[in-house]
Amino acid sequence: MNTTLFRRAILGISCAVTTIAVIAEPVTYEIDPRHTFPSFEADHQGGISVWRGKIESSSGTIVIDQEAQTGTVNVTMDMDTINFGLDDMTNHAKAEDILDVAQFPTASYSGTLTNFTKDGEPTAVEGEFTLHGVTQPLDLQINRFRCHTAMGADICGADASTTFNRDDFGVTFGQANGFLMYVNLEIQVEAHRVEPDS
Repeated sequence: MNTTLFRRAILGISCAVTTIAVIAEPVTYEIDPRHTFPSFEADHQGGISVWRGKIESSSGTIVIDQEAQTGTVNVTMDMDTINFGLDDMTNHAKAEDILDVAQFPTASYSGTLTNFTKDGEPTAVEGEFTLHGVTQPLDLQINRFRCHTAMGADICGADASTTFNRDDFGVTFGQANGFLMYVNLEIQVEAHRVEPDS
């Protein structure tokens, strides 16, 4: 290879690397509230039964750079939309002696995506959960994560889960009567790519 051809080859490789570096940047996805429903299960009456419910309104963003294997998650949940499927229980959960939704209308989660696979898919989140006005560390396991293009839109979706004790957040109703304090949290989420503000 003569000197001119060699220089052209090096220049071509440099341009390709530069192009990849430009493409490999964080992408922001806005959570779709129609397809995102954090659900939970908790003890009732100290092992008599397990009650399940969901939060029907959530918002937030996922920012991810799959090439660099970095990213963040921020989710806000409207606690006034909690639903057990039984009006009496739903209304009591919102009351002052349990979640006190009037004083603490939202719960939120923020964290960093971690443990990426070779395909650039995160398998965990390290973060903090705020509930009932109390913030505690809480990590999520990502059971499934995928980004693709569907119907002309770039979409990321995930299924994540974790377990925490509600008394760590000051939600102690029933504890003195033998209620178990664990809460299993399952989060299904879909998010659509949005362009950054210019």
